[in-house]
Amino acid sequence: MAGGEVHTGRYRRVPPEGGWGLLVGVGMAMMFVVTLGSLPSFGLMFGDFLTELGEETSAIALITSCFFSALSFAGLFTNTLMKKTSCRTVGLVGAVSYIIGSMMTIFVRSTNELLISFAVFQGAGFGLMIPVSYTTFNAYFVEKRVVMMSVAQTLIGLGTMFYPIFIQRSMDAFGFRGCMAVLAAVNSHTLLAMLVMHPVQWHMRRVPLEADGSGGEYDPVPTGPATVAPGADGKPPKTEDEFQELPAGQGLCQRNAKLRASRRASSIPGLGNWSGPVVVSDSTERDTKPATKWQILVDFLDLTLLKDPIYVNIVLGISFALYSDLAFFTLQPMYLFMLAFSKADVSLIIAIGAAADLISRIFLAISSTCLNIKARYVYLAGALFTIVARFAFLCVYDFYGMAIVTAIMGFLRTWIHVPMPLVFSEYLTQERFPSGYGLFMFLQGNITFAIGPIVGYIRDVTGSYTVSFHCLTLVMALCVIPWFFEICYIRLKRNARKPDLGHVAIPMIQETKA
Repeated sequence: MAGGEVHTGRYRRVPPEGGWGLLVGVGMAMMFVVTLGSLPSFGLMFGDFLTELGEETSAIALITSCFFSALSFAGLFTNTLMKKTSCRTVGLVGAVSYIIGSMMTIFVRSTNELLISFAVFQGAGFGLMIPVSYTTFNAYFVEKRVVMMSVAQTLIGLGTMFYPIFIQRSMDAFGFRGCMAVLAAVNSHTLLAMLVMHPVQWHMRRVPLEADGSGGEYDPVPTGPATVAPGADGKPPKTEDEFQELPAGQGLCQRNAKLRASRRASSIPGLGNWSGPVVVSDSTERDTKPATKWQILVDFLDLTLLKDPIYVNIVLGISFALYSDLAFFTLQPMYLFMLAFSKADVSLIIAIGAAADLISRIFLAISSTCLNIKARYVYLAGALFTIVARFAFLCVYDFYGMAIVTAIMGFLRTWIHVPMPLVFSEYLTQERFPSGYGLFMFLQGNITFAIGPIVGYIRDVTGSYTVSFHCLTLVMALCVIPWFFEICYIRLKRNARKPDLGHVAIPMIQETKA
């Protein structure tokens, strides 16, 4: 036998593409249902409580801004925690923080207490659970990732569709604090969701190697100590594709880093390939001289991206659009109450918007199989049509008209939230995507915290929800207008650089006699 020959009894370890991964998908959907479901219903849950305190709109704007600020900061530092411990442990810490915040809301008596319980504890816990869920999900599914992500998104849409009705009926049956106790029990399911986030190494499948020895994306593992024949020096040869067990915290993150660049989603057909807001620091070599504190901060956040005007335009546009969308749907229940809609009607209108969001997710998943549209164009179209729908929203006052316009805005809302990470993956390279998305989370949290209370202050000063909604529409326009000018400028510049092939002089080749 030739030296270094590999016997046929070798296997490669691949993701399960099912099995325990199905529980991971259900756990991820469960976590997002109980966390995202409460955000559009914030006014429904705490509207009467804040009205009694005399701090209605301004308090809602401040608390939601602090919630997303805490979420962004927690997501930014998730990478550091994952290096020190496993992804599952980080998720459990986030679940415990979220449950503690939910239990504290039962006993809140002031706006400051609600700010600490809902914004700080629940926001930080949610920020820790998001990257853990997506990282674990992506580790379990490679070939079936798009399909399973579509199924998970459908489950999330179904859950959030019925969540407002569930809250309204709980408020009618048990009152404010009884409803908060019921929601605390429901939110405790986040702990179960994080418990099923097992490291993928526990459930990897062993697949026999092909006859040509190709191991695919994942590395082969020998089945026994005698699978490799010794080489000429009497020692087993070292192969480049030997499987190495990694610490739990690094295993998932490095396994995702080993995926081919072609799997990075860069258009709508790759919606399921998003790894979520997972912040993974770049493994670049440092200079021999010690780095300054500022240089450490620059490397950690990859602040050199701020020199790129297109990246800055993307970050600012998405940050403004997200804030405008979330603040609008948070204030919508309070506006409907002002129009003398009952709680049952308000919860039903919110549920109709969530149902339209679910239909839009299914439509986007189906259309992605036959259309190849850049994610940024989808995002821009969603923001533009949302502006138009909001003007129509302020012109209707009856239940059916309000339900129709809310359904349209709910349908367009998917175009703003789902393609968001793909906008970054289209522009950034695979190596800079994690740090670029992490920097976006950091900046988006600060922007939301800075401009969040302004709309609430405008509402309190003017006493008009219409003025507040127009301000939010203007914030949404801060995404559409700069993006439109940027796209037009780049296209004109690209066309100007194209050579005019019709006037290119082609040299004549004359034949010479030998």
